Formats: sequence, structure tokens, C-alpha cells
Amino acid sequence: MINSFYKSFNEAGTDEAGRGCLAGPVTAAAIILPKSFENEILNDSKQLTKIQRNSLRTILEEKCTEYGVVHISEKEIDQINILNASILGMHRALDQLKQIPEHILVDGNKFKPYKQIPHTCFVKGDSRFLSIAAASVLAKTYRDDYMLKIHEEFPVYNWAKNKGYPTREHRAAILKHGPCKYHRKTFKLLPEQLSFDL
Repeated sequence: MINSFYKSFNEAGTDEAGRGCLAGPVTAAAIILPKSFENEILNDSKQLTKIQRNSLRTILEEKCTEYGVVHISEKEIDQINILNASILGMHRALDQLKQIPEHILVDGNKFKPYKQIPHTCFVKGDSRFLSIAAASVLAKTYRDDYMLKIHEEFPVYNWAKNKGYPTREHRAAILKHGPCKYHRKTFKLLPEQLSFDL
């Protein structure tokens, strides 16, 4: 059963998408839902279909108190590592909220204090709390849209399908064509038994 609120009537949920990808940004979202918000479908974005996610995104953007979404580029990821980039993204998404939340609910087990606002981390929080689930839907849909755009620039990697995740198809394309500017250079782009023909 997903709960509506943890401790506060004015809480923000935050989550990220794309942490395990080889290419593209990590995308973070923060959202404040009204006290009365209910939705029977809303869940961890990974448990939803594409149609459900896109439908929920429209509902969330219309019904929420406010929200923020931020992309952290592959360049920043390579500079500060993916964990710090994910947390930075959540902080920047929270920066977009005009209303200051009284509490922050975070998906996962790592976070850094944000403006002295109390926060609580929850492993698999996106399947336990509505506000985190809502943030996961926004992060996932906005990142998918971004990957569709850069797919048009580099269709050989088929990001329209794999969204930058390390699928066999994606890695085969990296082996054949090499990495491009959107790939995360500090990530292991190919298995150890494969190498680039340089």
C-alpha cells in the first residue's frame, strides 16, 4: 500500500532516473502533492507501462502543488561521479520549488542535507510513498523524452528503444561505432572481454 504522507502535510518527494545508463543525463525530479491527492495507479515508474507513465505525468503536473525536473549531463556525471550527480540533480530539482517543503522524502539510501530541511531516505521509496512515486514518474518521462531527442542525432545506438541502458544492442553499437559525446566516459561502456579497435 503506497502511503500519501510520511510526517508532514508539506513534503516533497524526490527521485532520479537513468543512474545505470551508459549515455545521456541522470534526470531528477522533486514534487509536492496536495494533502488530498489520491491515485490508484501511481507507483514506482518501473512498474508502470509507458502509457500509464505519460498519463500520470499529465495528471501530476495538473494536480500537484508544484514540481521541478533537472537533467545532469554526462559531462557533469563524469566529473563528480553518478552518486553525486544524482544527489545534485535532486537538489537542483528542489531549487525549482517556490514553496519550501517541511520534509523531503528521498528514494534510495544516500542524500546530502538540503537547506537544513529534514529528510528521510527510503530504499524502494518509490513503491512506498506517493510523492516519491510521483517524482519517479516525472524523472522517467522527462528523461525518456530527452533520449528520444538525442536518438535523432545518433540513431545507431537506438536510444529510442534502450534509453541509454547497457543492453546488448547498445553495447554492440558502441563496439562498432565507438562512443559519442553523450556517452559517460567514466562508465564501463563495454565488457572486459571486448575492446575498441583503436
